Amino acid sequence: MSVLEDKAVGALVGAAVGDALGGAVEGWTPEQIQERHGGYVTGIVGPFNPDWREARPIAPYHKGDGHITDDTLLTHALVEVYAQRRRHLDAYEIAEHLVPRLLAEKRWIPELEADALLLHRLFLAEKWLVARLHYGHVDPREAGVGNIVNCGAAMYMAPVGIANAGNPAGAYAEAIDVTGAHQSSYGREAAGVYAAAVAAAMDPSATPEQVVQSCVDVAHDGTRAAIVAVRAAAVELHDWKAALGPLREAIAPYDTVGPDYRSPAPDSRRPSRVKSIEELPVALGMLLVAAGDYRESVLGAVNYGRDADSIATMVGGLAGALGGAAAIPERWRTEVATQSRLDIEAPGRSMAAVATELFAADAAAYERHAKAMNGLTP
Repeated sequence: MSVLEDKAVGALVGAAVGDALGGAVEGWTPEQIQERHGGYVTGIVGPFNPDWREARPIAPYHKGDGHITDDTLLTHALVEVYAQRRRHLDAYEIAEHLVPRLLAEKRWIPELEADALLLHRLFLAEKWLVARLHYGHVDPREAGVGNIVNCGAAMYMAPVGIANAGNPAGAYAEAIDVTGAHQSSYGREAAGVYAAAVAAAMDPSATPEQVVQSCVDVAHDGTRAAIVAVRAAAVELHDWKAALGPLREAIAPYDTVGPDYRSPAPDSRRPSRVKSIEELPVALGMLLVAAGDYRESVLGAVNYGRDADSIATMVGGLAGALGGAAAIPERWRTEVATQSRLDIEAPGRSMAAVATELFAADAAAYERHAKAMNGLTP
């Protein structure tokens, strides 16, 4: 396995495993998680409420028991688009090739325990893709405007980072274009920044500190300010248990959801130039606290609670890219793959092949550009 393939597999396996671990405790506080599980969560656990079908009628999903969530399902659907198109993507590709996969292709949905359309698992903010692009015929570059501003686009942007491995600025630009179809404001900005983080983590010499600095370099407005604030808190901490409170305090001024995750503030998730999603800065903070260690960074994200599956997806993708496939505990990988009925390594191998082709095409395009410039300048 090449270094590129190892890191691509690590990124996408790491994201999927983080997703599965975090899904079981999504929406709860650290205190509630510890009460429910008799202490910190240290691995795969069952649903927070065993009667999961009736626990939340608006979202009757079997979270826990090693089941991946929509974060991973959408990530793998985006990988399929890359594998089909073999090119850099934009918002039009999302309308023409991702949305049909949501509408017409059945696949195993672990949280529904059934073969179903991916659309049937998506939550309302992600169903927006279908409403706006398939039924509304909105310009794909503008379809994300009007959606609630959340992490829904950022959570599946790891493939964009792999497609631009080692090029954070390129990953940022591509993700910003792609997610115009889904999100706006700081939700779209976070998607670009997360893609940049994955691209930075794919560099063989990357460190957690360099990954976070790459995010600061490309980020704007409240997203940048939030990352800087969380980084300042994280560098003083070296244990995720001690970091749960300080990281929440650091992100709170930028988070619009408020202290009660299940009862968002009246002005939550609205466009803003001074706010940020919570998930990405906290994921970056946990990466720093754990010094890039996969197990520790993911457990920190899981026990943080709130949107734990997406936080753990993001930090799992970054730690997996930094450490490669071997960084992810074998027991977690095996159980998530089995419980989710998932070939957990295939998406990473697919993206590594695509990234190789894209780099060759980019290099050829640069040579043509250089030739043109050489003819235009003395």
